[in-house]
Parts: sequence; C-alpha cells; structure tokens
Amino acid sequence: MDWIEQQHLNSFLTIAKGSCEPPVLLEISYCGTAPEDKPILLLGKGMTFNSGGICLRPADGMEEYRGAMAGAAVVVAAIRASAALSLPVNISAVIPLCENMPSGMAVKPGDIVTLINGRTLAIRNTDKAGVVVMADPLLYAQNTYKPRLVVDVATLGNGVVKGLGGGATGIFSNSHYIWKQFQKAGSLTGDRMWRLPLWRYYRQLVADNVSFDISNDGVGPASSCLAAAEFVPCVDWAHLDIRGVGMLTRYGTVPYLLKNRMTGRPTRTLIQFLYQMACPDAAQNK
Repeated sequence: MDWIEQQHLNSFLTIAKGSCEPPVLLEISYCGTAPEDKPILLLGKGMTFNSGGICLRPADGMEEYRGAMAGAAVVVAAIRASAALSLPVNISAVIPLCENMPSGMAVKPGDIVTLINGRTLAIRNTDKAGVVVMADPLLYAQNTYKPRLVVDVATLGNGVVKGLGGGATGIFSNSHYIWKQFQKAGSLTGDRMWRLPLWRYYRQLVADNVSFDISNDGVGPASSCLAAAEFVPCVDWAHLDIRGVGMLTRYGTVPYLLKNRMTGRPTRTLIQFLYQMACPDAAQNK
C-alpha cells in the first residue's frame, strides 16, 4: 500500500481504504517482439467484491458482485494465451485489485479526489466505484508504458445490460479501425461485440460542472463508461463493458456455458483481437 501511495494513485486508494483487505496493483508484461516496440496496454478492473460501499447494494443478488473482477480475469487469461501462442507483440497489463466495502474509512458520496494528471473526480455514488478504481491506474499505466493502444475491460454500465443483455459485449472506442478489428474478432469467435456511441454531446453528462472536472455518476445509465473515456489521451482506445456478458449467465443463454456460473466472456474475442494486431497479414487472409 505504501508503494501505491508513493505513486499517488489516489482514486484507487480512495475506494480501497474502506476494506481491511489491502489493495494490490498487479502489473504483467509479455514481450513477444523487440523490447523497444510500443506495447498494447490492457487494464482489467479487479474489484474482488463490490458491496456498493456507503451506497450499499440490495442484499438480493449482492453475492454476484464477487464477479466484479471479471475484467481482471479476462485480461490475465488473454495474456496467458498470448504467451502460449507466442504472439509477436508486446503486451502490458495493469490490474487494480481491491474491495469496495462500507466502513468508517469508506469514501463518502460527494468526496472529490485529485488524479495524477491534476484533474478532479467527484465520487457522487460509491456504488459506481469501478471507474474510480480504474482512473489513476489507467493514467499511471499510460505514463509508464507509453502504449500504442489501450484496451480496458470492466463491468461498469447497467445501461449496457439493459441494451444488450448477454448477447454482446458493449464497446466504446475512439478508433473506427480498432472497432472493426474487435467486430471481426467477435464474428470469428462467436462472442460478439456491439459498438456504442461516444459522441462529444455526451461529455456534458460527466464533465459539466464548475466544482469538479469529472463525475463518476453523471446523467444516464452509461455515464461510468463515458467517464472512462476522459482518462485516455490521444491514443487508440477501447473500453469493453462486460457487465452483461462477463458475470452470471442469466442475461442470455449460451448453450455451452453452465447456468448461474461466471462466464469468462469475452476472453476468446480479446485473444483473437490480439492475434489480429500481432499478425495483421495472416489475420487478413482468414
């Protein structure tokens, strides 16, 4: 925890301090090509339990939120597969691991935290802690690894569940090329992606306030996903929202998955995407 404090990962610690379990920032690197080549950066949300904090979730169904670390699991599995396949690509991953629990130390609704880049993030709903946990680690990872591409995987948006259920992973991206690569990967694996809009019009939903720069609880059901876009500078980026596909299988029947078990989706699609980025010529011939 001392190291995390020294790196000024304030948003991460703000959520983690509510639990007696110490947080961990896991970093993984796979070097499949020249060390000087810029890596693909993966970030997986690793909230090992999300009770909602002070804004406590209802008891009914709370046990499912052990699966709030589904994004971290997908990222670890994808890197392991990339190493097994000896993909000619460099991959770096950062995974913030913590719990979101209510206690005397827990963050309170209305608290404001200053991020590494000097911007301020208002925590108006502690139940929507995912984007808060990811904010500073995402900025730290970009400063550390200087990636050519950023992909984060997380269970963030309830709106994605309402719109897509378990039929597809919701994807937000600032790059049409990256979206088309994910679309192709999904069509090959059968674990589909569906692009959602990231228009400038929506920025006011999370960043239209004179008291702070960004809110974790803007207007609308996809506000957490929109807030995540605020932490990425001028590089290609994609956010995979797996709230509907990555937890229990109740949001859509997939024949080969056991009911009421965590799905592990969309691991295969992310692996296929990494293959396409590593071997564009070979992937194009398929």
